[in-house]
Amino acid sequence: MDTYADKQPPTASPSYAAARLARATLTARTHGDAATRERAESRAGRWRAVLSGIAAGSLTVGSRTPVAGLPAWVTPDVVTGGFATGAASAGGPLLPYEEDAARSAGVPATRADLFAHSLTADGLARLWALLDSGRYEVRVPEEAALATAAWLVRAGDFDAAAELVAVLEPFADRLRFTPRPADRPAPGVDCVHRRTVGESAAALSRRVPNPAVEAQREALTVWRPFEDALLAHRLEAVAGAPGARWHADGAALLARYGALAAAHTRCTKHLNPRSNAAILRRALAEEVAGRPLVPRLAGLLRVAVDSMVAKRGLPGSAAHTRLRQVQAAQAALPSHHELAALVLGRLSALGQGAGTADVRSPVVPVTAEEAAATGLPEGAAVPPAIAATVAAALSAPLDTLVERGVVPSAEVLAELVPQVVASVSAQRYADASLRPLTAATYRAFRSRRSLLLLGLAHQVRVEELPWVRAVSAHARADGSGREPAHEALRRLGELAVRAFPATVLPNPLVRELAHLSGQAELRAPFVEELAADIFTGTFSPKFLAAARVAAELLEGSLYERYYGIDYAAVRAMAAAAETGRGGRRNLFTGPGSSLVSASASGPASASAPSVPRFARLCAERAGGPPGRSVAANGKVIEQAQILTTHNLATLVARVGIAPPGPGWAALAADCFAAVCRSVARVEGHPHPLATVKDAAYAWRQMLFHLSLCEPSERARALALIEAAAAGRPAHVRTRLAPALAGLRLVAAGGAFGPDGTADAGRARRLLGWSTGGHWMVTPAVP
Repeated sequence: MDTYADKQPPTASPSYAAARLARATLTARTHGDAATRERAESRAGRWRAVLSGIAAGSLTVGSRTPVAGLPAWVTPDVVTGGFATGAASAGGPLLPYEEDAARSAGVPATRADLFAHSLTADGLARLWALLDSGRYEVRVPEEAALATAAWLVRAGDFDAAAELVAVLEPFADRLRFTPRPADRPAPGVDCVHRRTVGESAAALSRRVPNPAVEAQREALTVWRPFEDALLAHRLEAVAGAPGARWHADGAALLARYGALAAAHTRCTKHLNPRSNAAILRRALAEEVAGRPLVPRLAGLLRVAVDSMVAKRGLPGSAAHTRLRQVQAAQAALPSHHELAALVLGRLSALGQGAGTADVRSPVVPVTAEEAAATGLPEGAAVPPAIAATVAAALSAPLDTLVERGVVPSAEVLAELVPQVVASVSAQRYADASLRPLTAATYRAFRSRRSLLLLGLAHQVRVEELPWVRAVSAHARADGSGREPAHEALRRLGELAVRAFPATVLPNPLVRELAHLSGQAELRAPFVEELAADIFTGTFSPKFLAAARVAAELLEGSLYERYYGIDYAAVRAMAAAAETGRGGRRNLFTGPGSSLVSASASGPASASAPSVPRFARLCAERAGGPPGRSVAANGKVIEQAQILTTHNLATLVARVGIAPPGPGWAALAADCFAAVCRSVARVEGHPHPLATVKDAAYAWRQMLFHLSLCEPSERARALALIEAAAAGRPAHVRTRLAPALAGLRLVAAGGAFGPDGTADAGRARRLLGWSTGGHWMVTPAVP
């Protein structure tokens, strides 16, 4: 049984980086695929850069500014785990579009000269033309900087433009600050896509023949017919004494085998000397050479012939013919990589830089014209795996992508939401050329990888980018962007909860919701899931603010009773914290912030203050302070999630999301189904604790939804949950029995004891983290 109890929380040491380097190096040296080796070598080079930077002191792991000499707004190159490599994402050699721009402008091909040229009349005119046409791309945020400066110049805000240029100039020789020209403007924001057509096409182009499938195809088309000929030839000898023609035909068969073996190397079964066909060939070789068969080989030959006839019938018989016809039809089916090549050709006619509204036409069966051109059979269907690759490029409203399964998880949803949020955020600006630029900046910024940060330091925010800050004064002053932001927040919140009710909102999605909340000036406290391995035992004030929202919604509820929460005390704690420091806003900053503490007269700091009383409450509820192990940290974090409902209460009480048509009970039922799926995976799992944690988190979401039901609706939902549990396998019922007993107990007005159990341990409160063995892993059998 696995346990986290013995694992100590690591510091930001290079040991993790060293382990990843070793892993990448091993893959680069040993993997059978050349492309995989090449990618692994690239990863290894980046990990070497991490370790070299740490050793030289040029990298500070855990800092918002990890690379010496680069300010926080510069996008760092970040590898797995949040380690910066020391390089800047907008740095490196000149890209082809920069070289083209230098040739067109007649300046040396250096970034410093391109920067200087962009500030001339010709350079500004070029940037204005890009802004007006919309035909540009921004893949890292820095690429929008000089276009923003050009917009400021045209808007007459020369002071802001000059200030921005002064900030950028020290890095003009290292970073690219101009956008990439594009063939067409960015697509409309009513529709989003998971992949561009070009990305789906690239995925199809990487498909190669499946060795196992091609070996089977060779066996059916080459070796089975040869074995039939070999057997038919042997049966002629059985029917009568072989003559000269029989020996000549035998010699021809042996020569044919040599040619086939040289030309067809995928299937190797024929090389097995114990196979029936090999025995027939060996006997034939002896006889063609004029040597009599030794008794052992003669006996093996009889057994081989009888076995082949018994298995498939005599060559030419009705049964044998039917079998070979079926096998020939199977072998004639086109391979997946051939059909992928066909679909790839269809996609090439579409725009490659965006999604497509039509993902059905590229995957229709092979047409007559295509069959004539490619040799593929007319009417052959495109396999589901290839169709799914194309479907990933579907451009449609986010709800449609969820309904069609293109968005299968909350994590994938979080990847797409920035496309929506970028558009909503851009509505703050009245200028038609500035809105696409700010939207492109936001989308590129959200592709920035998170850094490993220690303490309560927060990730760099989009408003910290100098070019975003420079145009902030040009936002609409009438607050007309608040309502669209609120509507988008409500719609996204409802979609996430409705589509994935058992899933904790992933941190990237939480950040997008928090950004929209700021745009809408809702003062809604959204909290991230904290990492147990680097948790320091402190919480920022927004956690207590979120707990207060939960208290206002859930005081006296099933949720409060099940988890033994005193929400009245939480409200009192929050009220005391909010007024306890004079002029400081302890739970919120102003609109647009990410809800960390800031003085009333200044901006939010990079690190938020903590709320010690809330941290102590979480530690007390967890049964001990954090810091002793990863599991001890996880228990404290889980209690914070319980107290805050991990954003569910904020979505309901502050954002105003509504349940789907069937109501909250339907979401509770979906959550319980997810609990059962997780619990089913515990049986025989070598490392079950993560699965138990998933079950406990889905259980918590279920309790939240049940608590919002009307009493009669909740009673029906609980009965359905009991009935659903009864239909699960025995090992699932056994593991769920204590949790269900605890739910029945609390629903009937009872309560757990201080240790989270009741009824002599037969009823238990289901939590995810444990510093010892979890009772769900080794359940007591009634």
